[in-house]
Amino acid sequence: MNILVLNCGSSSVKYKLIDTTANHTLAEGGVEKIGLPDAFIKLKFEDGGKKVIDLDITDHHGAIRAILDVLVDSEYGCIAHLDEINAVGHRVVHGGEKFSKSVLITDEVKDMIRECYGIAPLHNPVNMMGIEAIDKVLPGVPQVGVFDTAFHQTMPAKAFMYALPMEYYTEDHVRRYGFHGTSHRFVSRRVCEMLGTSYEDKKIICCHIGNGGSITAVMNGKSIDTSMGLTPTEGLMMGTRAGDVDPGALLFLMQKHNLTPDQMLNVINKKSGVLGVTGISSDMREIVDAAEQGNERAQLALSMYDHRILKYIGAYAAEMNGVDIIAFTGGVGENQTPTRLAVCKNLEFLGVKIDERLNEETWRGKEGVISTPDSRVKVVVVMTDEEYMIARDTEAIVNGNSPE
Repeated sequence: MNILVLNCGSSSVKYKLIDTTANHTLAEGGVEKIGLPDAFIKLKFEDGGKKVIDLDITDHHGAIRAILDVLVDSEYGCIAHLDEINAVGHRVVHGGEKFSKSVLITDEVKDMIRECYGIAPLHNPVNMMGIEAIDKVLPGVPQVGVFDTAFHQTMPAKAFMYALPMEYYTEDHVRRYGFHGTSHRFVSRRVCEMLGTSYEDKKIICCHIGNGGSITAVMNGKSIDTSMGLTPTEGLMMGTRAGDVDPGALLFLMQKHNLTPDQMLNVINKKSGVLGVTGISSDMREIVDAAEQGNERAQLALSMYDHRILKYIGAYAAEMNGVDIIAFTGGVGENQTPTRLAVCKNLEFLGVKIDERLNEETWRGKEGVISTPDSRVKVVVVMTDEEYMIARDTEAIVNGNSPE
């Protein structure tokens, strides 16, 4: 079955066309800078090559039309006709409490996604644009919604509730939802496959660390706690997001600088994190380079970044009364070897022992165990593949089966 996987952002659409029968990616790439004069589509090829094509794309409908045109293009395409696309799987960021698993998209499901606009104003509306675009361009092709929040619906109330007046939960649904659930679900299963161990009886701490980052405690196959909250701004220090911060500090700054809620939202989402601390970049590679050249703000940002990861791992190890596996994934988790080493060096009290040679060698597309054979906790680098999970869920649902 050929599944088109779409991930719609505010000004971009990433895509993969996956043949699930052969477990093979037929095509991938993305449209960027939608609505701007310099919009383009970037194609990635199996040999590692890339091609950028400038396009006049004003909206997400045009972006998806461009993607479909490329898929059947005589020079760059991989299929002869659009009817070779059997289904479309969408990443949908927020499902609230309405979705605990992936679902076939119906009019009722669309209404439920729209009901979450208020708690995910930056994500759900553009996710819906992708769904509506496929309705118009590929009418009749089944679509499936795969929700970032679904995996975390197994969290107990003690983990997802905030200590706010109860009516804010009962009436406004304010609670911890968590994100990156598709990645955490894939990685927690994949790491057990790599180790040849059972998934259902393990205590796993999954560290999805990139420009956005979250950590999840997975106990006996279920998410029991996660670092992101009502929105993706809670938890770890990220590329441009603040992560955990005293809400009183935000109110103080809003009053002092006369900031509106929208302006403060922009501060904590787009101007904070490592970018805010360093004033250099949100790209961790540039921060590492600056730190190595002696930039003190870059050095501070790295130490803060590592410290937050360490705190959450320690907290979740305590919450689960131990840990069997720590998995690192995401752009930073897969590639930033000094961060993995710095974090794990402070986990020796848990029995963590890192093989520094293996740690240094495991990056740029490599995955594997980086702990020593006598380490009580296995530490593993895993390449996440959210698109694979979306495609598999889509295939299962279209075939009338329940997703894993």
